[in-house]
Amino acid sequence: MKNHITVTVNGNKITAKAPVLLSTLTEDEKPCGGHGSCGKCRVRALGNLSEISPTERRLLTPAELAQGIRLACLTYATGDCEIKSLQDEKSEKILTRGSFSTAKIQPVFQKYGVAIDLGTTTVASRLYDTEGKLLAEDARHNPQSNRGADVVSRMEAALGGAKDALRNAICNALNESVSELSKIAHISAKEIDGGVITGNTVMLSLLTGESVEPLSHAPFSASRLFGETVTADALNLHTLSKNTPIYLPPCISAFVGADTVCAILATDLCEKDAAMLVDIGTNGEMALWQNGALTVCSTAAGPALEGVGISSGMRAQAGAIDRVSVVNGAFFAHVIEKTAPRGICGSGLIDAVACMLDLELLDENGSLEEDPCVIQSPVLLTQADIRALQLAKSAIRAGLETLIENQNLKPSDLSVLFVAGGLGTSFHPRNASRIGLLPHGMTEKIRAVGNAALSGASLLLLNTDAGQRARDLASCAVTISLADSPIFQKNYLRGMIFS
Repeated sequence: MKNHITVTVNGNKITAKAPVLLSTLTEDEKPCGGHGSCGKCRVRALGNLSEISPTERRLLTPAELAQGIRLACLTYATGDCEIKSLQDEKSEKILTRGSFSTAKIQPVFQKYGVAIDLGTTTVASRLYDTEGKLLAEDARHNPQSNRGADVVSRMEAALGGAKDALRNAICNALNESVSELSKIAHISAKEIDGGVITGNTVMLSLLTGESVEPLSHAPFSASRLFGETVTADALNLHTLSKNTPIYLPPCISAFVGADTVCAILATDLCEKDAAMLVDIGTNGEMALWQNGALTVCSTAAGPALEGVGISSGMRAQAGAIDRVSVVNGAFFAHVIEKTAPRGICGSGLIDAVACMLDLELLDENGSLEEDPCVIQSPVLLTQADIRALQLAKSAIRAGLETLIENQNLKPSDLSVLFVAGGLGTSFHPRNASRIGLLPHGMTEKIRAVGNAALSGASLLLLNTDAGQRARDLASCAVTISLADSPIFQKNYLRGMIFS
């Protein structure tokens, strides 16, 4: 066949038509959406390839280029060649745990039920029996990451013609997760007769095939806010019986999703006097309860706090620096699984920057004394990395401060700050405050709650009364638009300072 070539990808032979972009042949993550700006889609490539681009020469070292390292999103196979992925995610610890309480077990299923948190980055699942016993857990990456690390990149991809591909990718991941749960519990997946899938508004829209076009531009409205039961067949979950009911919890607004509603349920946020909840991630969603009023907002923090887009950044897996302290005036780094350091994850990044401030290697404006700053060879942080962290932490802090000020409160008026997500369980509160990630006076109020979205989905699965509570929460919540808020703009600029 004319122009057809053989590309061997991680040992598997693929026939393709030349020229073909390497990134289209791998399932590796592409945090920047394949725009050639993050440098994370590294592969080792040998054979007939396109010339090394100027961007590759900028993002890759001469030593890497000499070893055949290329960026998959910028390199074309022009003839037969072989590529090997350099991304290793098998050892990453994805958070599935999180606490919740229910006065009674009154499940929405008859034999077995599955609760799933469909996150932008990860998919976490739990399997329960009718007595509320946890039978199995599963966690894996959201394969849509190869279209970008955040929801904006995913929407761009969907509107650019990849809508079906994005939907198929996540449906396949959910089917694989359900199969794994069944295998662990030694049951047939067909015995699962009920489920709850939570997620943000964009993720649920991509799952159901709903158009994300209204979510992609002002006034950022959602054509579907869910809070409905569909069949497994409608979601292409073929591992389950086709008529298995799957509940999709209600979203509050375009960018405050069902995952936030579930987290509010799991933490009993609205049972407190004055309390806040924040999920620190690529999309920072937060809620404030005070005097019977629930206000929420969402801020695009970006993936820096998850180690994505950072020059030495990586996820929390073997070889990642996850904690940094100062010992005898120098950095002391803890590496996951005590291997040689390969990179730094979100919690390590927060610690490292706090230590750099303490050592006066970084000033309050974010300027490095020396660029780059070596944490532990070969792991280093550049000036661009610091700027990415400044943008992320300022967005989170400004969102929290805007909700507080909007209700005429001060941080000292709050009884607790629930921090959801993997980062909340791993960062050091003192260091998070040191770099200005959280408002002043909040350090002692922090309570890490793990995967609160999955816990809330589990509660919906195990208690029939929780569904009405979720609907009430979604309907009474008031969304604060940060884009239109002068308070947010003031706090965002102020939050750029490291203090």
